[in-house]
Amino acid sequence: MLSITGLNQWCLFYLHYNSLNQVNLVSLRAFLVIRHQGHAMSEFTNVTLVKKANVYFGGNVNSRTIKFADGSSKTLGFMLPGEYTFNTAEPELMEIIDGELEVLLPGADWQAIKGGESFNVPANATFTMKVKTPSDYCCSFLK
Repeated sequence: MLSITGLNQWCLFYLHYNSLNQVNLVSLRAFLVIRHQGHAMSEFTNVTLVKKANVYFGGNVNSRTIKFADGSSKTLGFMLPGEYTFNTAEPELMEIIDGELEVLLPGADWQAIKGGESFNVPANATFTMKVKTPSDYCCSFLK
């Protein structure tokens, strides 16, 4: 069991390495639990966690990809303070688990977002985030 702590949250991973250089989250029931201030935010069951990190902006933004049995995927990540511009291929749902930032979406003004809030990004778009405090997020790729 690997325990990761930080910013009023913790994650438990039951890990089993497979030959595809990925990590399977397994036990009698595979699971990943994300907690924030003592309350379960989400639980993902029967998933595969890609071992290689997604690292952007010199390591200031990083995430891990979770793949689901139905073919969908999410990334769980962390952003240090700074300004970052991203491009999307698919529509995305960005859930900010903890932290504070401002987001500039296409055709909109800057919007303040804090932990517990979310925003949608359209497909084939560019958006910018000004991260004010270290921020934990979950990005869902919508189809």
